[in-house]
Amino acid sequence: MNLRALQPKEEECGLCHRADSDPDTYGQKCQWGKLCVHENCLYHASGLIQRGKDEEGFYGFLYPDIRKELKRAVQKTCCVCGRKGASIACQGRKCTKNFHFPCGSERGCVCQFFGEFKSFCWRHRPVQRVGQRQRQAETICVVCLESMEGKPSSSALLCPACKHAWFHRRCVQGHALRAALYHFRCPRCRDMETFQREMFRMGIKIPDRDAAWEEDGAFSDQYHRHSRCDASCCLHVGGREQSTEDGPWKLLLCNSCGSKGTHRRCASLGKTTGTWECEDCAGPASTRAEMAPGALTARLCLGGPRAQQHQENAVL
Repeated sequence: MNLRALQPKEEECGLCHRADSDPDTYGQKCQWGKLCVHENCLYHASGLIQRGKDEEGFYGFLYPDIRKELKRAVQKTCCVCGRKGASIACQGRKCTKNFHFPCGSERGCVCQFFGEFKSFCWRHRPVQRVGQRQRQAETICVVCLESMEGKPSSSALLCPACKHAWFHRRCVQGHALRAALYHFRCPRCRDMETFQREMFRMGIKIPDRDAAWEEDGAFSDQYHRHSRCDASCCLHVGGREQSTEDGPWKLLLCNSCGSKGTHRRCASLGKTTGTWECEDCAGPASTRAEMAPGALTARLCLGGPRAQQHQENAVL
C-alpha cells in the first residue's frame, strides 16, 4: 500500500500555484473553503484592492474580489516560469512583465511592503548606490556570520547608515520578521530610522507589531522574580514562600545572581540590611569575612555535616 497516496495533499495557493507554507517567504497561508492563497501573493496581486476591514475576508481582501483576481491572473503568463496565473505586474515604466510572487523572489524581482505595495522586475527594481570604498570582494553577513560578496545585488544588502554592515537578503528578512517594526534596526550600528526606510525600499517586509519575543508571553519565565527563602533552615512559621515588605521577614535576593533568596532573620542579618549575597556568589572566604558576629548559627543552619553536628550538640 502506498502510504503517501493516502496522505491529503496540501492546498496550493490559487495565485502562485505552490503548496509551500514557509511564512518567511510566502507569509501566512490563508484558506476559506476551497479558496487558498498566500498572504504575500495576496498583497501584491496587481488587480486586487483591499476594500474590507482588516477582519473581513483575508486581511481586508474580500472573497469575491479574490476570486475575480484569480480569473484575471489566469490570462497572464509568468516571465520567470512561463506558467499562467501571474498576478503581479512590474511597475516599471512601459514594462509588460508579469510574475508569480515566489518566482519573482527567486529571479531577483522586488516587491515592496509599504505604501502602494509596488512590485518591480529584475530590470526595474530599486538598487543601492554603493561607493567603491564600501565594495569588497568578500565580507561577512552580520546576521548569519557566513561569507558573502560585498557588493549590492538582489541577494546582498548594505546598511545605509553605517555603510559597513552587509546582509544576505534572506537573513535580514528573517531578522525583520522576528524583530518587527518596533525593534528592527541595524545589528551593527543600531540605527533604526534610516535603516528601516532603506529596507522597506529594497523590499524587506517589516511587520507592524511588537517583536516575536515580546508576544504571547514568550520568554515570560525570564521575567519571573525569585520569591522564596532558600536557607536550609527557614525560620518563618508560614513557610519559605511567605515574606513581608520590611522587617526581619523581608526577603532579600542575592545581589549578584538574583536566583537565591533569604529572609533577613534566616541569615541573621540586621533589620536594615538591604543587600545580601548567596554563598555561591560571595565565595567561602569573602562570605566568612563579611558575616556579622551573630551569623554563625545561621551559617550552620544552611546545612552540611558541621551544621548537623552543631545542632545535635545544642540538643544535648
